Amino acid sequence: MKYLMVASTEACSGKSATILGLADRLHEKGIEIAYAQPVVTGTATNPLSTDNDVQLMAEALSLPSERLGLPLLVLDAAKSIDRLTGVDRQDYAKLLYESVQLPGDLVILEGGANLHEGSLFNLATAQVAMSLDAGVLLVNRYDPVSSIDLLLSAQQQLGNRLLGCIINDIPRDRVESVQTTLVPYLEQVGIPVFGIVHRNGLLRSVTVKQLVQQLDAEILCRPDRLDLMVESLSIGAMNVNSALEYFRRGNNMAVVTGGDRADIQLAALETSTQCLILTGHLAPQTFILSRAEDLEIPILSVDLDTLTTVEIIDRAFGQVRLKEPIKINCARELFGNHCDINRLISLLGI
Repeated sequence: MKYLMVASTEACSGKSATILGLADRLHEKGIEIAYAQPVVTGTATNPLSTDNDVQLMAEALSLPSERLGLPLLVLDAAKSIDRLTGVDRQDYAKLLYESVQLPGDLVILEGGANLHEGSLFNLATAQVAMSLDAGVLLVNRYDPVSSIDLLLSAQQQLGNRLLGCIINDIPRDRVESVQTTLVPYLEQVGIPVFGIVHRNGLLRSVTVKQLVQQLDAEILCRPDRLDLMVESLSIGAMNVNSALEYFRRGNNMAVVTGGDRADIQLAALETSTQCLILTGHLAPQTFILSRAEDLEIPILSVDLDTLTTVEIIDRAFGQVRLKEPIKINCARELFGNHCDINRLISLLGI
């Protein structure tokens, strides 16, 4: 049995999206896979609850229960204290081996948020890879400064367990530079690059519902349209002519503006806006609500200033999960088409 661990240098780098793309290509090659995520983060008592990443991945991969390894550890503060104080003395390395004896040609293991997560329980990426004799495919979220350092550091930690990497979320205007400078360097120092994936607005998007939850917002209209996908953020703090030109350049926006700026609100409603977020807890004028109802655009009201609102939304874009079918399908296609699957299979020895 072969094991492939898909890990990342940082949280939200694209591990799940990578696995979805790989799974389709492996299936095309006649390779049967199983899936496990040994460590999940959170406080859920049931790690296979319907909104959990493990269950979502199992459903997206159409895996029967016998090809799904149950999580060993739900990592939270209480569990860490139990380990530190000796209450938890489990031999997780032994439990890990037993939990991933699954049918199939290849067991894909999804790693933690970073290479270190799970160290206290002997379940960090390098420890899992060593225990199972697994190869590691590293997913790196591109940054022009930190990417190379993170990948070189990972190579030092993982040694010959590191099969190579996928570089994800590259701005389109940096793709050529990555291809001509970063990729050749990584190949030269012994880190094969299996794929480079450009930034995708849909994969980075969040639903209006997620913004409601993050902002603790009041929904003023169209609560039936909270499934709309928001790909970008715009701030309406200029004069209306400048705002209209600015909004026309955006796509599937959340527009943040003051509750008293009816001119900006109306301009936003006439462009590619998925929701209006009004700050200061000020109610919009009646004609704005009426127009938003007609256009099926939710309006949210928050008891926050503009800066705080924008910071919360920015964090939401950085913590995207693959839950919506449209994003799952996008990930399958994007990552499946940008990974050298034949090279990966060759290194795995399948």
